[in-house]
Amino acid sequence: MSGGQEDDYWPLSGKPFFDIILSKSHVRPRYNMFFPSRMHTLLPSRDMQTVLAYKDKTWDVILLAKTKRLDSSWRQFIDDNHLKAGDACVFELIECLSTKVTFKVQILRDDFPAELLAKVSGETAGAPIVID
Repeated sequence: MSGGQEDDYWPLSGKPFFDIILSKSHVRPRYNMFFPSRMHTLLPSRDMQTVLAYKDKTWDVILLAKTKRLDSSWRQFIDDNHLKAGDACVFELIECLSTKVTFKVQILRDDFPAELLAKVSGETAGAPIVID
């Protein structure tokens, strides 16, 4: 894997994306990962091999079409990247073919990069962090 912080964050390409702050249900012990409704029309209507790409590594998971969620193999991505409730992920839909879906993932932990900190407003549940 590349070791530099500069490789950890990159500008989005303009393709569809969503961000999520991981909750207890996303990580141990449930490992549930549902896609937001605004992404549903972009996703396949049948179960599909899906690739999650982070840095120079990939994870194969299955997107379950009926429930618009990832199967239990999502757990390996969580465990390999030491994700916990409160961490955030940005999923950018890189390709959606008839045989495979690929998401490029950025992981944001409590150590936000300095260039994003200047754009953060809000720090409480009543005033959530908004990065624009």
